[in-house]
Amino acid sequence: MDASNGDCCHGWAARDPSGLLSPYKFSRRPVGSDDVSISIQYCGVCFADVIWTRNKLGHSNYPLVPGHEIVGIVTEVGSNVGRFKIGDHVGVGTYVNSCRECDYCDSKLEVHCSKGAVFTFDGVDADGTITKGGYSNYIVVHERYCYTIPENYPPQLAAPLLCAGITVYTPMIRHNMNQPGKSLGVVGLGGLGHLAVKFGKAFGLKVTVFSTSISKREEALNLLGADNFVISSDEKQTRGLEKSFDFIINTASGDISFDLYLSLLKTAGVLALVGFPSEVKFSPGSLSLGAKTITGSITGGTKQTQEMLDFCAAHKIYPEIELIPIQYSNEALERLIKKDVKYRFVIDIANSLKGDL
Repeated sequence: MDASNGDCCHGWAARDPSGLLSPYKFSRRPVGSDDVSISIQYCGVCFADVIWTRNKLGHSNYPLVPGHEIVGIVTEVGSNVGRFKIGDHVGVGTYVNSCRECDYCDSKLEVHCSKGAVFTFDGVDADGTITKGGYSNYIVVHERYCYTIPENYPPQLAAPLLCAGITVYTPMIRHNMNQPGKSLGVVGLGGLGHLAVKFGKAFGLKVTVFSTSISKREEALNLLGADNFVISSDEKQTRGLEKSFDFIINTASGDISFDLYLSLLKTAGVLALVGFPSEVKFSPGSLSLGAKTITGSITGGTKQTQEMLDFCAAHKIYPEIELIPIQYSNEALERLIKKDVKYRFVIDIANSLKGDL
């Protein structure tokens, strides 16, 4: 496909807040001097795909093509592109543009761009167009927002790293949780949580998983390698863990007891939120007594995302995935809502999206 001529792109889109996805044809912009055109091989399925296709935030623009965990092969490069060549395996994460002028962009923290990073789908790009994501057969992206997929790293496994992976990696690095011997608590064992466990073990941490479901115990301990598994609603189990964690990362979007988890932190310990509970409520004393911190985090900048990908390749950190065809995407989103996935859906775009709309 010669993307430089603005050829038709084939994808799957939601047309209204029902979120139902179906085949859709649209145009991508021509390849500019700093752009790469990527033939998409795989795209991970994130809960953001549910939120945006169903207009949960009230500002979705339809037709909406979701997907921001993209892995593919470079098919064309602009005249100024120096980092990539045709045939390279590359990834695209949650954003595809930023102002490239502010202090955050200068520091390679583009996700925090002062003017707002442009999301990979349903974002307003510099030319005023609405971005469309990875549930499609190709995408055109400025080279700055593309990542090298390390050689010999399975491309289908790289996809979840571009949102789920960097979302848990970023706060762990920011709070020095890559120092062996520290204690990590992981709340929730889904797409994000299972990667937090894998990073924790690679960093040499003592990892405890907190879950409301006893059914996850065996996989947490035996498949993912956690050191301990705790039912968060069991007071007997949690009482013995007071003041024992350096860092707890909450990957769950359900409501949690903030006072409980703050009580489990050591002095100066940190509770990091990467999930989105409906409210944050705690006693001020739970925070102040012990000089504890609650912090939030989203994904990460381009520099750290590439470092994370390289770290995963070097340490053989692989997400647990279920590979699906694009035609299964509606069922996958329904299963994601029901938490019925171990642990991340990845769409096999290359072998299922054939353009025969």
